[in-house]
Amino acid sequence: PKSTTSDTEAVFYFPGCGSERLFSQVGLATQAMLWHAGVQTVLPPGYLCCGYPQRGSGQFDVAEKMITDNRVLFHRVANTLNYLDIKTVVVSCGTCYDQLQGYQFDKIFPGCRIIDIHEYLLEKGITLAGKGSYLYHDPCHTPMKLQEPMKTVKALVGENVLKSERCCGESGTLGVTRPDISTQIRFRKTEEIRKGEATLRANGEVGAKENVKILTSCPSCLQGLSRYQDDLQNGLLEADYIVVEMAREILGENWMPEYVKLANEGGIERVLV
Repeated sequence: PKSTTSDTEAVFYFPGCGSERLFSQVGLATQAMLWHAGVQTVLPPGYLCCGYPQRGSGQFDVAEKMITDNRVLFHRVANTLNYLDIKTVVVSCGTCYDQLQGYQFDKIFPGCRIIDIHEYLLEKGITLAGKGSYLYHDPCHTPMKLQEPMKTVKALVGENVLKSERCCGESGTLGVTRPDISTQIRFRKTEEIRKGEATLRANGEVGAKENVKILTSCPSCLQGLSRYQDDLQNGLLEADYIVVEMAREILGENWMPEYVKLANEGGIERVLV
């Protein structure tokens, strides 16, 4: 409120299960970076799931009900906040992106588009400018759709980022429902991660005693990659989200409590829909 007015650009952010319940730091980092970008962020009232997990497991009737309920709610949000002229729907999960494409958001917020938080930050010129060296795991459900994902990643975090090939084996609920298949995938992914580690260390980009950071842009992959923590030859693997790493580097180590404090000091407006 101190830096925005009703004419300031407004975005609608849909956190979804992964960025709100599973890894809430992702949802908070997204909000903190949107705050940093100086835009107004509209959040849906209460916790919502997009319905993809239900659809993916064959519960089509349950999924359809959730989708319909969500769309009705979003129409109410759009009607109540029609003075904001929302043209952008931001997501931080590729699975939510895929599902929300069927929500016909252009009929809810006329003329709007759906975009991943990382691509949105790049549009705004907010980058890390090569502050570190990383591995990057490109998710099966990548939310980055505007160009080849590695182009976006390198533009955000710098050229010292190496793509780690292969699926992480988590694949939503695959790691739980079919651990036999998931474990086989995991063995192959371990090889790729170790190969990436060796390259980063050989190039002198990561010190001999340093842990290797692997970034991703999918909550499920973040969960999957955390299983590889102790699988490196010379250290630990630290899995994190690009937007969380950006929040840490740009806003400081204490970005989370500082953002929550700022938001709670008059930064949140609750609207009845």
